[in-house]
Amino acid sequence: MADFSARDVKALRDATGAGMMDAKKALEEAGGDSDAAKRILREKGLADSAKRAGRQASEGIVYSYSHKPDPNYPPKLAVLVELNCETDFVAKTEQFERLAKDVAMHISFADPTWSMRDEVPRAVIDEESAIYAKQAKDSGKPEQVIDKIVTGKLESFYKTNVLMDQEWIQDKSKSIAALIDDARASMGENVSIGRFCRIRVGDAKGG
Repeated sequence: MADFSARDVKALRDATGAGMMDAKKALEEAGGDSDAAKRILREKGLADSAKRAGRQASEGIVYSYSHKPDPNYPPKLAVLVELNCETDFVAKTEQFERLAKDVAMHISFADPTWSMRDEVPRAVIDEESAIYAKQAKDSGKPEQVIDKIVTGKLESFYKTNVLMDQEWIQDKSKSIAALIDDARASMGENVSIGRFCRIRVGDAKGG
């Protein structure tokens, strides 16, 4: 019998949003280890959210965020982000709006170029790959490891430029994709990020 208390079950529920029985079963399976229990719940939540991801998310909100570097001056940066869900009921909740704000704030700081990996043009990937391969060759790396080096550097490229791959600014242990997966699990609906726009004064990129 795993050694844990009702307080441990409550703490796990508060940390994950899981139901009481699910939290208890996870702790039993993990032998009372809270971190391991969180991983178990996360794996189960991800499995559930993967099913939800296939459902149509035609409701949601457009959230606007403005950043003032100095409270005495007007905003210098703004973000518009579309956050989608399945029902108007969820779209109206405080939890959903808080998620939209978290994503908008993240975009304001992390400045992603694309939302998903499949949006990155093939020409961009080819050009980056060629640069990484040349860098590896010029530094004297053996031919047999160059492909592995290129793959690793592309992963870093995605984590820098693709929203869903980026580390969430509020919790570096979690990607934006994981943040959305958690939202799907806790809200019980397909939640997805739609379009976004980032505008900074004096930035010619404008997005």
